[in-house]
Amino acid sequence: MNILIINGPNLNLLGKREPEVYGNITFETYLTQLKTKYPNINFTYYQSNIEGELIDKIQEFGFTSNGIIINAGAYTHTSVGIGDAVKAITTPVIEVHISNTFSRESFRHQSFISPNANGIIIGFGLKSYDLAVESFL
Repeated sequence: MNILIINGPNLNLLGKREPEVYGNITFETYLTQLKTKYPNINFTYYQSNIEGELIDKIQEFGFTSNGIIINAGAYTHTSVGIGDAVKAITTPVIEVHISNTFSRESFRHQSFISPNANGIIIGFGLKSYDLAVESFL
């Protein structure tokens, strides 16, 4: 099974950025744990702060992967383009968020990805990614 994990802007700062919201471990450390927990899954990880690069990656893997897990960060709430890219592909997509976006600022309550995703997992910290992986199994 091949799963692509896409993280958007500022998620490269996990472990440093607002640890009270996002925790204190880096995504790379977490990804190592995830790969150990699911040794039969081939994970590809991609992070970018650039919207178009995220869209390119969705399109690149969107017809060949078994699943895409996406945390588009702030682009979740602003990018019609990412939402359209998810809508255009055939690979199932799970949208994840580390924090409970509904307990935060009101602009975080809107997602342009959710209407086109197969599911949404929010508010379980990095465990949100584990839950997304489980949804594909």
